[in-house]
Amino acid sequence: MFKRLASLLIALLAMSACTSDKTATAATDPAAAKPAAATAAPMRDWQLGSDYFLIDPRVPTTTGDKIEVVEVFSYACPHCAHFQPTMDELKAKLPANAQIVLIPAVFNPQWEPFARAFYTARSLGLLDKTHAALFEALHTQHQQLFSIDALANDFYAKYGADPKSFLSTANSFVTDSQIANGSNLVKAYGIGSTPTLVINGKYRVEMNTEKKIGPTEALEIALMLVKQEAAAKK
Repeated sequence: MFKRLASLLIALLAMSACTSDKTATAATDPAAAKPAAATAAPMRDWQLGSDYFLIDPRVPTTTGDKIEVVEVFSYACPHCAHFQPTMDELKAKLPANAQIVLIPAVFNPQWEPFARAFYTARSLGLLDKTHAALFEALHTQHQQLFSIDALANDFYAKYGADPKSFLSTANSFVTDSQIANGSNLVKAYGIGSTPTLVINGKYRVEMNTEKKIGPTEALEIALMLVKQEAAAKK
């Protein structure tokens, strides 16, 4: 009985919010978890400082000559799960001179296992097969994957990972360093909620229901900024 209650508490904490603000709306509220519906509308005149924001100072990118498009996310965040199809669309629409980079946020201790799992899956070459699948397992199938042990044994093992090897990598100094570096980048970007996009280390694109910026609008802004950055390189 106590074990089941403890598991439920961990699950609620892990899913509690997609922001670093502890007073934010709980993600278990269906209205909060559901993004604005995608509807056809004329392209808006997006304004810097209102619809998207300048990052000052600019954060160095990691993609060489390519325009960097970062998504800061967490597998624990239901908004990120709803945003995943938009990320797939963004990836398909990006020009060849742009590249997506994923950074898992750790806004609370309950999100850390998911960040460890991300970096471990990436190092083992499993990310392409497991990224969308983990969102599905957590937010559609409601699997109880709230610890690194559960993730290793009950999820990644299904995709060919050896649980012992997975856990060794997940708890390694290398993964500790990657998590610390990711957290430093999230702070440098000025990000307090997920999902958030960062274009070329210069611009931050956030979801905002009050300003009617949902996944569709974020996609439009991101593509506009990528085009703008590409033109600046010429």
